[in-house]
Amino acid sequence: MRIIDVLKTRAQKIKKELTALYYAYRDPETPLLPKVVIGFTLGYALSPIDLIPDFIPVLGYLDDLLLIPALISLSIRLIPKEIMDLSRKRAEAEPVSLRKNWFFALLFVLIWAALLAAIFFN
Repeated sequence: MRIIDVLKTRAQKIKKELTALYYAYRDPETPLLPKVVIGFTLGYALSPIDLIPDFIPVLGYLDDLLLIPALISLSIRLIPKEIMDLSRKRAEAEPVSLRKNWFFALLFVLIWAALLAAIFFN
């Protein structure tokens, strides 16, 4: 199997897991701590701004290759097994398609800018 095919397969799996996390987040039985971690995971995965910008050679993609899977793994470990199983089934049956929303893109840019300002100006 070519490396491109392997990467496509992994990307599809990550997309399905993110969809399952979304459904787990919406489940009223999911405890608060997993919801907080899921919210951060989904926010970071969907954010147009990365911790390390992609234009920085090698390091730019390192956060996408390591940080997002680690956050997904942590989120899944915190979710009760029954809820995650149901969420995966629902993600398979009802995939979520995101449309472009410039309001949320701007919101994420403002949040990251505020975080950077708080770090550098304190």
